[in-house]
Amino acid sequence: METTVSENGKVVLPASLRKKLGIKDGDKLTANSLNGNIVLSPKRKPKFETRIITSPITGLPVLTSGPNAPTLTSEMVAELLSDFP
Repeated sequence: METTVSENGKVVLPASLRKKLGIKDGDKLTANSLNGNIVLSPKRKPKFETRIITSPITGLPVLTSGPNAPTLTSEMVAELLSDFP
């Protein structure tokens, strides 16, 4: 597939490629250079969902992300707690 860089640096991704990769209007992409090539990658949200639940043991609110989720960062916790009543 071929595309052209506009005067202000914009590149149009072909519709078939956007559809294949599930890229929609407004999606963020990361741009990197690899071996002289430009590599664009869709920024995906993690497949896990962190949420606040009530602990069945203590009855207190706790954060859960599921068994295979990565360790929560301070920023992730702060973002989740910003919506907490």
